[in-house]
Amino acid sequence: MKTILDSEQLHRTLKRITHEIIEAFPSLEDVVLCGILSKGAILAKEIQTLIHTFSNQHVPCLNLDIKPYRDDEKKEGLPKQLDISTTNKSIVIVDDVLFTGRSVRAAIDGIMLSGRPKNIKLAVLVDRGHRELPIRPDFIGKNIPTSMHEKVVFRKDTFDVILDEHETR
Repeated sequence: MKTILDSEQLHRTLKRITHEIIEAFPSLEDVVLCGILSKGAILAKEIQTLIHTFSNQHVPCLNLDIKPYRDDEKKEGLPKQLDISTTNKSIVIVDDVLFTGRSVRAAIDGIMLSGRPKNIKLAVLVDRGHRELPIRPDFIGKNIPTSMHEKVVFRKDTFDVILDEHETR
């Protein structure tokens, strides 16, 4: 295992992503963070706190369980709407690692069930490549080109990111 981002680097990366999100929107009034469960939700909450720290504005932060919307795994649970309407909102999907793009596609399906957003942006901690769908992040912490036999893992207990060279997808 190799550490890609230690805790200090990860915090710095989240601060940079947060500033980029703040700069991307003329107003944060209609911005909603949508963290993909479970690790994306942790990062979304951190970004929500940092947005408040840097801009003194509160943006809603929702957790999105994408399991009912997956097309590559057995469906678990019934699709349900989010706690708020997404109509005319600027949604920022937050996830830890972007790989094939299938998790993001499922998240978009879940968001669209709750309304018609003004726009949807994507913030990821690590982009490792190997996309199977035409998904591109708007806010990227770090690009890490990987092989198919490697795995990038955000560890929430130690708040770092590692590269495991012996795992398989």
